[in-house]
Amino acid sequence: MSQGLESPGVIGINELSSLQPTHPPLSQAPIIPVETNVIIINSNKNSEAKSSHNQHVDCHVLQKSVSAEKPASSEKKGSSVLVSLVAGATAGAVAKTTIAPIDRTKINFQATNQRYSTMESFKYMHKCYHAEGFFSLWRGNSATMARIIPYAATQFAAHEQWKKVLLIDNSTDVPPYKRFVAGSLAGVTSQFLTYPLDLARARMAITPRDTYRTLSQVFVKIVQREGFLKLYRGLAPTMLGVIPYAGTSFGIYETLKAHHRTRQEKALEELSLEERHAASGVTAPNAFERMMFGAVAGLFGQTSSYPLDIARRRMQTASLTGNSSAYSTIYSTLAKVYKEEGVVHGLYKGLSLNWIKGPISVGTSFAVFDYCKNFLEQFTQDT
Repeated sequence: MSQGLESPGVIGINELSSLQPTHPPLSQAPIIPVETNVIIINSNKNSEAKSSHNQHVDCHVLQKSVSAEKPASSEKKGSSVLVSLVAGATAGAVAKTTIAPIDRTKINFQATNQRYSTMESFKYMHKCYHAEGFFSLWRGNSATMARIIPYAATQFAAHEQWKKVLLIDNSTDVPPYKRFVAGSLAGVTSQFLTYPLDLARARMAITPRDTYRTLSQVFVKIVQREGFLKLYRGLAPTMLGVIPYAGTSFGIYETLKAHHRTRQEKALEELSLEERHAASGVTAPNAFERMMFGAVAGLFGQTSSYPLDIARRRMQTASLTGNSSAYSTIYSTLAKVYKEEGVVHGLYKGLSLNWIKGPISVGTSFAVFDYCKNFLEQFTQDT
């Protein structure tokens, strides 16, 4: 009987009937095995219940663990978007404030049929300085900031998200057209959301101070005198222009960074282990290299879309220059500019000034964005 107790729950009542006659009579024997079996069965049930309870607890803990991971992932994604928004806003504000006097001068020639030359552009800035003071060169910059901060924030943040959607990494294996598409989509997204602010900036840049004293006054007067839809006058050439501009700018900048990283990594492979350790982190471009990459990107980006930029400015300011009917569509605007002013002095008027402004602006914005983004990401990881 001791052997049966060593394997609880294995010996049953039917097996007990086949025991040798030397054992106690059946009338006495069942007491132990029946109790044993009852105990064993109860023990098994308790064991199963405990096991089931443990599994339930484990599942509950696992579910809590999974549910705890989801908010963390969502929080990380939200933090990444917020970092891109803040870095983009900072980059746009710094870049546009830097080139504000050049930008105002360029808009003045773009929006009118005045003949442009480098000398004339300097005369215009000199005239503004003497007539209204030094800070008049930054007239309209408040409207620029009101536009560029949300514009640059959404553009850079949208670009980071579009890169994830299109599966674009930092390697040189990515086809250039995918980087172009990501940049174009980012530009279209941000331009559509902030266009009325761009129109207000153009109006403030070419009018005397008494015409529009504040940014809100621009919107109020346009809606009252011209109607709400006029806030989007010139949107079509803007959207068409931002596709090659943003696509080329982001595409070239990201491609140059990828090639720089690949070249640096190949150079590190030729070094010894100690030299690699000492040179860790040098694959990223420095501040000057980022500025140069951005300058090249800006040069090609702005040149590729410049005639559409001319059409946009003419359509935005048509009611102020008395050309509302002539500048009603993209085609009619470009045709009138070409017929009256030609290609060099019309469709590409002020381009040489843009070759100064564009590389500085785009180079600064890309460099500032990268450094702000890296700093904020490091800061959020440390905290």
